[in-house]
Amino acid sequence: MIARAFAAVLASLLVVSVAAPLCAQGAPTASEPGASQLALANLPANSGAKLTVHTPAFAPGGDIPFENTQYKGNVFPGLSWSAGPARTKSYAIIMQDGDAMHDGAPLFHWSMVNIPPSVTSLAPGMKAPPAGATYGPNIRGTDQPYMGPHMPAGPKHRYHFQVFALDRTLPDAALANYAALTGAMKGHVLASGEVIGLGQVAPGASH
Repeated sequence: MIARAFAAVLASLLVVSVAAPLCAQGAPTASEPGASQLALANLPANSGAKLTVHTPAFAPGGDIPFENTQYKGNVFPGLSWSAGPARTKSYAIIMQDGDAMHDGAPLFHWSMVNIPPSVTSLAPGMKAPPAGATYGPNIRGTDQPYMGPHMPAGPKHRYHFQVFALDRTLPDAALANYAALTGAMKGHVLASGEVIGLGQVAPGASH
């Protein structure tokens, strides 16, 4: 009787030990496929100046809470950054998934442009851009609100929230798509920085 009970317990422990790795989502891959094509890599600051970027939702390099993803709520996590140089005319933000490639480039999740130089933070749960700013394009089209992580099974993905201090405001033509946006920013970046969060598939998600 005791032997049968012990065998049953042992079997249940084996099931748990096998199932756990199947449910857990591992660390990001050692190399990031889209690293060299991220906006931050291709829009260098003229003077090399840096911005310090922070979010109250997660620590740098930490897991993005599910409520800040498309799996649960898609709530904007909030973002703040150090002030740019004196010549800053506006800020632009570009969010990309460096581990997911689409049409040969990192997946383009979200952008906001023409943020006034007096604004250096966006509140958690933000519903609309601050006065003077506007949503930019993303993979879905133009004038797109925050689009949080939603990724396939496998290793976690790195999501880059990149902030740029610009010496200009951007024209409407820059809001057409990613190429137009980055083209209008090129040569006008005074300082830049980012915070990276890790996305993963929510438990019970269909993929």
